[in-house]
Amino acid sequence: MRTRWCSLKLKLSGRGPVAGLGVLGLSLALAVPGLAALGAPGPTSPPAELVLGQSAAFSGPSAMLGQEYREGALAYFAEVNRQGGIHGRRLKLLSLDDRYEPPLTLRNTRQLIERDRVFALFGYVGTPTVKAVLPLVESQQIPLIAPLTGAQLLRQPHRPMVFNLRASYHMEIDRMVDDLVRSGRHRIAVVIQNDAFGQDGLNGALKALKRHGLKPVATGRVERNSTQTGGVVSTVMRANANAVVIVAAYPSSAAFSREMHRHGSRAQLMNVSFVGTSALRASLLGQEASGIGITQVVPFPWNERVPVVREYQRLMRRGQARPHFGFSSLEGFLAAKLTVEGLRRAGPAPTRQRFVTALETMRNVDLGGFRVHLSPKDHNGSSYVDLTILGSQRWEP
Repeated sequence: MRTRWCSLKLKLSGRGPVAGLGVLGLSLALAVPGLAALGAPGPTSPPAELVLGQSAAFSGPSAMLGQEYREGALAYFAEVNRQGGIHGRRLKLLSLDDRYEPPLTLRNTRQLIERDRVFALFGYVGTPTVKAVLPLVESQQIPLIAPLTGAQLLRQPHRPMVFNLRASYHMEIDRMVDDLVRSGRHRIAVVIQNDAFGQDGLNGALKALKRHGLKPVATGRVERNSTQTGGVVSTVMRANANAVVIVAAYPSSAAFSREMHRHGSRAQLMNVSFVGTSALRASLLGQEASGIGITQVVPFPWNERVPVVREYQRLMRRGQARPHFGFSSLEGFLAAKLTVEGLRRAGPAPTRQRFVTALETMRNVDLGGFRVHLSPKDHNGSSYVDLTILGSQRWEP
């Protein structure tokens, strides 16, 4: 990654969840005076720091998802530290690489809780990876803030320790199916990643199609992190689908889109937000990407009329010589704002329970044109869903 952060310490070591993989430890460490003990329940952090732990893909085929999300979060955390931290405490984000593989996520999370003794978990990326750590999150009673997944398993049943920033995948798929049906496309296929993420998307697609009296004309599965999509393309082409709902990360989605384009398909391709908009576009040539639809769960990152977008761009420019704006990094930025607001409300001597209670009082909080509403019985912060279309030369909101 070419990004430079003037106040970051980036460390790669051989110590990690799996021998040879390595751990990416990323800390924001600006000097801020004064720190009291965090207090029970939950371990205390080192003096002068509030430590958050993150496991996400920072290498491997899906690395751009974790990298971009973290960049946005760090832009806001760095600004908070520059202004004196939270009640005199600086923020430290410790990020470990899991390559979007659930066993590594579980190993990383155990390390973050037991060895690194983090105060809370933040910004995990992916449904199968988060699913793997939910039992540990619940048994340890440690908050997990703003995971980058819209899966129902984080929403139903209610998860007392999980706080979702983004809208659900079912909300996203409802939006895209409504749009497809309005445009006269009724022969809709569904292509999913063969794991918990894809199954959640398939469930959402079946419900959305049923509302319109429809069923998928074809379904296909691709393996996580795989680019082997030839068989799925053949299935969709044989079904004569005129639209495809894709529920997969960008390596598989890009490979599928490329093959569909090569076969001359005119089907409208639609992705949920987790695909990683910037990464998908970067993986395709201009005409291969043109016309692909992607639902979004945060505002348009180039619309400076939205106050939080204007703030995001300003702080990204402060931390990077050549900032790269995008939906994933804006989501990370918003997640950091949500976390900081909760920590401020938790007071100068926060415990995990005080932090949870503080988040649950965030009713209709404006983060700058993006509103979040949380309560003790509802940890789903936003229902915001928009639709973008990739153009051969530019984004179209």
